[in-house]
Amino acid sequence: MTFQGAAGNNYEVFRECVSAAIVQRSEAGDKKAVKRKARGKKRDNAGTDLRSEGKGPDFIEKQNPEELAEFIDFIASETFYALPNEMQTLSYSNIQNDPSLASRYKDPADMPASTMEAWAAVVPVSVSESLSVYGIIPETLDLIAAFIRPVLTDFLTSVTTGPPSWASTRVDACEICERDWIPLSYHHLIPREVHAKVLKRGWHEEWMLNSVAWLCRACHSFVHRMASNEELAREYYTVDRILERDDVQDWAKWVGRVRWKTK
Repeated sequence: MTFQGAAGNNYEVFRECVSAAIVQRSEAGDKKAVKRKARGKKRDNAGTDLRSEGKGPDFIEKQNPEELAEFIDFIASETFYALPNEMQTLSYSNIQNDPSLASRYKDPADMPASTMEAWAAVVPVSVSESLSVYGIIPETLDLIAAFIRPVLTDFLTSVTTGPPSWASTRVDACEICERDWIPLSYHHLIPREVHAKVLKRGWHEEWMLNSVAWLCRACHSFVHRMASNEELAREYYTVDRILERDDVQDWAKWVGRVRWKTK
């Protein structure tokens, strides 16, 4: 299945939130199961253990990676595409330009119970049934409190949070050649010399202007040789976009083999 545009990017974020929630619930359930098992031994193994039925919190751990990925994809897609389109395409940029959106999503962690109930109501029954059958969410637990609220809170927080200060994005290795033993400098992905033109022509919003990449001097120089400032601002304003170029990939492979250190 292929997802395009803002909804496609948000789906990937949502899927990660679902994956984290499933793993967390599985781990929490696994600890409880161990305690139940210990108590069961003291009672001469009385009662039935979910593990003997092939279900329970370790069900996910027993699946191979492909099956687990398919399970997470199913839960994520069934839930995400049942949500309002407004949520599917929500972004930091959107809430900067729409006061009503900013008001509704200003505090994802403090959404009213009625709002969560409304969102949960549109989620297909197959989601809650699957989570219950596989022991992720026991039938006795509230689906909203145990799964919907934490997933949606993490998702909404992720897609509405603004970009971090450039200083806090510093990494240990060059984002192009991945060498981690040489000094790094920050490269303005939207060169400062064209900021005024960028805003005047509407290429990007103001909050994007200070986006940076951390590059070694060799890669920093290469990027400025490969395109003009206007081209960098218009076409190569993220590291991923820069890395899509064949010449950049060839350069990264070559310079990544250079082992000398700068003084």
